[in-house]
Amino acid sequence: MHLNWSIRSADENDAAALSVIGAATFLETFAGLLPADAIIPFCQYDHSEAAYRKYLQEGAIAWLVEVEEGQAPIGFALAAPATLPGSTRDDFELRKIYSLSRFHGGGLGQALLRTVIAAAKARHSERLMLGVYAGNNRAIAFIKSQDLSLSATGGFRLVRATLMIMLWR
Repeated sequence: MHLNWSIRSADENDAAALSVIGAATFLETFAGLLPADAIIPFCQYDHSEAAYRKYLQEGAIAWLVEVEEGQAPIGFALAAPATLPGSTRDDFELRKIYSLSRFHGGGLGQALLRTVIAAAKARHSERLMLGVYAGNNRAIAFIKSQDLSLSATGGFRLVRATLMIMLWR
């Protein structure tokens, strides 16, 4: 069954929806890749309503993907000025981009990424940066398939997991 979805800008009033879809998609993505003692506290803190309100209050931009406008959230993206190692004040960072797996392959991720790229260009950012868990092969393949140039990779640690940094122009 095909469901129509739409992308819209999110604000602080959407913190609950961002929290729910953030935790759900993080758990769905990383269960079996990361241990529960890393996933659960990360979701409780990094995907709390308070965390999303704080991100947005501090200048982050978020987008929600919803099934048939106003209904259930099925994906989201969050971007902000870059804080990754090696970033400059001219860089923009895609901090989170997730969708429920049953919606993979239908163009949702590509549309969400293009929305973030447009926001980065509107800010006159030099680069769009993204940290991806090195074991998340599906995410890495998706990013590499999007006709962007990989300009560098590196490593850093988050929640006891090694991640790689992809810098995109």
